[in-house]
Amino acid sequence: MRFTTKALLTGRAAAVGFTALLVANAAGCADGSNPTRDLFAAVGAGPKTAPTPDFVASSRPETLDYMPVGTSQPGRSTPARTAEEVKAAEAELDALRAQNEAKGAAAAELGGTPAPKPVPLPKTR
Repeated sequence: MRFTTKALLTGRAAAVGFTALLVANAAGCADGSNPTRDLFAAVGAGPKTAPTPDFVASSRPETLDYMPVGTSQPGRSTPARTAEEVKAAEAELDALRAQNEAKGAAAAELGGTPAPKPVPLPKTR
């Protein structure tokens, strides 16, 4: 099988074009700079950007302090409870539950009285 010069040049041009497409696609994912977007915006094919309204600009802070990726969160401001403190808190919650159950039982007992009988009205002719 013989390859002609024209077929080789067409294959190379396709490979170069495909490589350029891959590079442009990868450059579109770059952080901060986006040459593909900048190229389309310079030609006029990119999206039209509208100016930020005044109320939006005045309501946003100058800098947004995000936690950097890859760093751990700051430590707790209060230390973790010990086992004895956890048991004391559980005992306190159990006592509150028992108190609430007793109040509920007393309210249910008071609500168990029979309903009053209707008042008889005088008969009219």
